Parts: sequence; structure tokens; C-alpha cells
Amino acid sequence: MLESLISFSIATILLAFSPGPDNLYVITQSLVNGTKSGIVTTLGLVSGCIIHTTLLAFGVSAIISASYGLFYILKVIGAFYLLYLAYQVFKSEITLKLDASITKKTPFKLFKQGVLMNLMNPKILIFFLAFFPGFLWDKTENIILQFYVLGIVFMLISFTVFSFLAFLAGYISSSWAKNQLVLSFLKWLQIIVFIGIAIFILIP
Repeated sequence: MLESLISFSIATILLAFSPGPDNLYVITQSLVNGTKSGIVTTLGLVSGCIIHTTLLAFGVSAIISASYGLFYILKVIGAFYLLYLAYQVFKSEITLKLDASITKKTPFKLFKQGVLMNLMNPKILIFFLAFFPGFLWDKTENIILQFYVLGIVFMLISFTVFSFLAFLAGYISSSWAKNQLVLSFLKWLQIIVFIGIAIFILIP
């Protein structure tokens, strides 16, 4: 058990630091709105993993991945949600205060958006389905419990790494608060990130 968890933890740390849609999204939110927003967004993203872990543990993800039609519908819904977020950023105005610009949201809205970002990416279901089973330490023990243990470890590590990235990005952004050119750049960076993740979801 311990050996499997150590191997799983190392792999998860490497994945969390690897450039991808989730950590790029957290970094962008932190650059635009500060460290606190990035951490709340991270909490939302990680919380969504509870649902994915549950689906995996009870076999639903395998059913979804086997049904191309259902999987495609989920991908389209997720992509449209991200494009909607990009449009909302596009409509917003830039002001001189960083924490009041572009996409200022309450912590609850940031948390909810993080959860939805996670749940509306069906590729995470497939990733969990491909990644987690290889680290089960005993096929004769309670498989559901093992999946939940792996899910909790994955969430804790992801939260720690993403929060660290959020802190770094938020620290950098504090020196940009009154730079109008940088604010404009950050606004379009958010739009590009949302559209990029939408395209990522739709790619087979």
C-alpha cells in the first residue's frame, strides 16, 4: 500500500506542475485577481475531483467513456461553457485597480466556476479511469475505498501545488496593479485561456 501511494504521489506532483488547462487557469486567475482568487478557484477545481472519484469508484466513468455519443455531448457542453466565460471576460471593462478589473467575482462564484470547470471537462473522467487503476495496491481488497484514498491524495497534492502556483502568480501581479497595458494583456490572456481549454476539450 505505502509503495503504491508514494509512487502515486510522485506521479501526481509531476502532473500538477506540468503545464495543463487546470494549473494554467489557476495561474491566470491569480495574475488577474490576486492570490486569494487563485486559491479559491483551486479549491473549486479540486472539489470537482470528488465527483470524478465517485464516478470512477462506482464504474460510471467507464460507461460514459464507452458511449461516444454521451461523451461527445458532455464535451460540447463543457466547451460551450468555457466559450461563454470567454465572452463574459470580453464584455468586461478594464479599470485601474487590478482587484476590481476584468472578472472580479465573489469567492463563492470563483469556487463554483472552478467546480464547473472541472466537472464540464469529460477528459478528466477518462484521465482518472486511465491513471488511478494502475495504483490500486490490492485487487482483492475494497476497490471503492482504494479509489477514494487515491482521490483524496490526488486532491490534497493538487491543491498544494496549485496554491503554490497561485501564490507566485499573485505575488507577480501585485506589481502590475496600475499598468493599463498589462491589464489589457491579462484580459486577453484570460480569453485565450478559456478558448484554448474549450478547444482542448473538443479535440479527440
